[in-house]
Amino acid sequence: MDPRAERIYKAADYVKGILETKGLQPSVGIVLGSGLGRLAEQISDPVTIPYRDIPGFPVSTALGHKGNFIIGTLGGKTVIAMQGRIHYYEGYPMDLVTLPIRVMKVIGIKFLFVSNAAGGVNYDFKVGDLMIIKDHINMLPNPLIGPNLDDFGPRFPDMTRPYDHSLIALAKETAAEMGISLKEGVYFGGTGPTYETPHEYRYIRIIGGDATGMSTVPEVIVARHSDIPVFGMSVITNEAHDDYAEDYVNDGDDVIKAANAAADRMSSLFARIIEKLG
Repeated sequence: MDPRAERIYKAADYVKGILETKGLQPSVGIVLGSGLGRLAEQISDPVTIPYRDIPGFPVSTALGHKGNFIIGTLGGKTVIAMQGRIHYYEGYPMDLVTLPIRVMKVIGIKFLFVSNAAGGVNYDFKVGDLMIIKDHINMLPNPLIGPNLDDFGPRFPDMTRPYDHSLIALAKETAAEMGISLKEGVYFGGTGPTYETPHEYRYIRIIGGDATGMSTVPEVIVARHSDIPVFGMSVITNEAHDDYAEDYVNDGDDVIKAANAAADRMSSLFARIIEKLG
């Protein structure tokens, strides 16, 4: 067996063993980005599985990422949430960055919701805005490079609709009912860990990016490889422009604070969308 597949199934067997003792079968996977882990606090009757306890699993080291699977009920559905993701900039290879998504696939999720903190390169975006991700531009290594894992999907998966159109429509309808204002745009995924230079922000804007971050895209590619419908949302945590004041500095702590401030709206919206899923 491919060592990557062996690692996936071994980790999934460990998680499934715990879930079976609790009578839990998650149908929705959720990835919580920087500062957005508080959505996990809305999950009722939670079962916590630290990443460090799962065989072969990477450990999240990024600021604002606790590094747990949280399994329980949200929006009337059983969900499995990643309270912190794995980033390429932490030094992990792509097969480990995306390992949790494939583990959730083996467990049996039917939908994947991804979130992130992102810089708003679109001049119309302000700190605290919620942006539906309608497409992405990938500047991270593609996680499907290497021998194809045939158990999970085809060699050349289609990426015409990486973010599910029906889920986007459901999100817009639900946000309108809740009085939550949403933006919509294209997410640019870079490696990090440096924030972009002003001219890089300009470049991203010119090629069609609306928000930029250091994650998410590899997870989406792997989910779509396995034919899992994806809904994505960015919380705009800083204005990523190229016309800064002379003394402006991008600060990671400020990003976390801005994400926390918007997390309640995003959490409520995710819960209501999940409640409406068939």
